[in-house]
Amino acid sequence: MPSCAEPLSTSGTSLWRHRDFRRYLTGQAASVTGSSITLMALPVLAVLQLDATTAQVAWLAFLGQLPPALLALHAGALADRHSKRRQMIAGDLVSAAALTTVPVAAALGTLTLTQLMIVAVVQGAASVIHDAAAISLLPSLVERSLIQRSNSRVGALFAVAATAGSHLGAALTALLGPARAVLGDVTSYLVSAVCTARIQTAEPAPARAETRRLRGEIGEGLRYVRGDDRLWTLTLVNATTSFALGLLNTLWALYLLRSLAMSATVFGVVLGLGALGAAAGALTAPALARRFGPGPMMLAALAITPLTQLPLLLASPGLAGQITIGTALFLQLACAGAAGTTQRSIRQIVTKAGMQARMQAVSTWLTSGARPAAALLAGALGTWIGVRPALTVGTVLLLVPLVVLARSPIRALRKMPEPLPAARTSPPAVPSPAHTDDARHDRVLGGDAS
Repeated sequence: MPSCAEPLSTSGTSLWRHRDFRRYLTGQAASVTGSSITLMALPVLAVLQLDATTAQVAWLAFLGQLPPALLALHAGALADRHSKRRQMIAGDLVSAAALTTVPVAAALGTLTLTQLMIVAVVQGAASVIHDAAAISLLPSLVERSLIQRSNSRVGALFAVAATAGSHLGAALTALLGPARAVLGDVTSYLVSAVCTARIQTAEPAPARAETRRLRGEIGEGLRYVRGDDRLWTLTLVNATTSFALGLLNTLWALYLLRSLAMSATVFGVVLGLGALGAAAGALTAPALARRFGPGPMMLAALAITPLTQLPLLLASPGLAGQITIGTALFLQLACAGAAGTTQRSIRQIVTKAGMQARMQAVSTWLTSGARPAAALLAGALGTWIGVRPALTVGTVLLLVPLVVLARSPIRALRKMPEPLPAARTSPPAVPSPAHTDDARHDRVLGGDAS
């Protein structure tokens, strides 16, 4: 078994036998499971118990997605400068504390939509801190040649965890009510923090001058991504996809729960089917990329995605409509899992070690910046022209990332890029007083699944 102090090599050792990789997976999978519980419970809580209007649902989504747009670049720079594991733990603990207030306030009879919005902002900020470090930590746990396999395993396990979380959320919501169901997510954040604390693999030491300001490092990350056509194209694909899905997801729960009269239990089952699709897509991504090429495979996935929205738009209340929606969501998220795993692997492979977190932060910043605007547009369209026509607009917008990729050379990419040479390890850097102040000021998660 390889040492836990070194990245896993290609010596034939199974990824599942690497202790720190397992700890990483366990912690993050627990967090995904919990987040799926909240994804299931909060819309039910807002729509069915607090009687949220379409505009209020849109504002709740907007506020939850605003922190990533504001903090992603700072979180990425901090993760490249300081310990990624400590940043992940801090995000987990803040998220757990924020969510704990929901069942407490519900028990006291004081829970309001305003509080839910505040919790959404705090948890969103804490998630940015966690995710910027978590995504960029993976390349330090495994060799570059194993990144696609690792992302495939991560994506599949996360999708399974999301499925379990959706079903668990539906069960907890039915048994305990949506407010108490959130305690499952609180527990998941604590499990994630413990697992992250047990990771022993040494992180690459930052090789930058200690006197550099955080703003300069953020600018360096922006220039790095903009200067690489592969990174820039895939980042634009992520951002335009995020905008379209941000509009759709803002109104999706409202449409299913209210317009199609779907019960909370069926809603959870439908989400679970979608997660199974994501697992299938992530697991098959390496094989599909080898057979068809990563470029053509991602292009096909983006072309299929808008078509999977049609059953949602045409469905009517009843069992047949619910089965059709679940099947379409399975296919949609299978495409997302395959394309997402592949593009994330490409970006991680071609990015040097000292830029991993900032590269990811640029993608998170743009994708997250698109979501609040999409949420506000969804609220306006849903109020003015109705929920179903607004969902039609979101479906049309899913054609934009397809056009972006189709107009780039990546569409013809027939094999994964060659891994960069391993970077030389530098001595640990001690943060200067200015760095400490920056960290204290900027350290505040909501996530990019980019």
